[in-house]
Amino acid sequence: MGSEGHTDGTVGKALDILDMVARHDRPARFSELLASGPFPKATLYRFLQTLTNQGMLTYDADRGTYALGVRLVRLAHAAWSQSSLAPIALPYLDELAAETGETIHLAQMDQGQVLYVDKRNAARPVEMFAQAGKIGPAYCTGVGKAMLAFLPDEALDHALARQSFHRHTDHTLDTPARLKAELQAIRARGHAFDREEHEPGIICCAAPILTRSGRVIGALSVTSTTARTTLAALEERSGRIKQVAARIGAEAESWRFPEQG
Repeated sequence: MGSEGHTDGTVGKALDILDMVARHDRPARFSELLASGPFPKATLYRFLQTLTNQGMLTYDADRGTYALGVRLVRLAHAAWSQSSLAPIALPYLDELAAETGETIHLAQMDQGQVLYVDKRNAARPVEMFAQAGKIGPAYCTGVGKAMLAFLPDEALDHALARQSFHRHTDHTLDTPARLKAELQAIRARGHAFDREEHEPGIICCAAPILTRSGRVIGALSVTSTTARTTLAALEERSGRIKQVAARIGAEAESWRFPEQG
């Protein structure tokens, strides 16, 4: 979160405020934003006014609340088309979903966290955290660990510094040392698991999406529940998951896919 001394100046502060509004997951009052952020009252008010004037936020005068604006929807659509793996991966996700009947997740790394960019629901849908557009933790999700395992050392250190290591379940790897040991094993076998590490009952097998040079540009997973299947059964699909991930990576590279942070 930024502050008055934000190294990215005015633009950085404005983006921090947009993030603050987004984190509420609903329209937020001025008092809520003031309480949840580091900005003085006058600074926050000035930025909210500017962002509203620019269409980045909308203001509901009757309720006194701010919400993300439609201009962001246009920008998000452009980003989805230009910088997301989703358009490239779309037919591959459809194909894998039809084959498995399970939930398929497509993700990319965003500042050390997982950004879910697309999803296919299972034939019998299951309620879970991961949804397209949501940000999730990298250290306790299959797609997150699959990407972390193949990052170069400097990028990995940067990403690990951004993990909370909150213990979501009894299975969560809640220290850097435990996670690093797991990442070594993932790199050796080429795929990752979620062993109910983020949500009870939710398991998955995931593979990184890499360029030919080995650069991480995303990850793909087949996700299910312990009530429906086992990790061993999901691992039987690991070869196919890696095959599809490789096809997405090859096509993305041919489209000159941009570097990811």
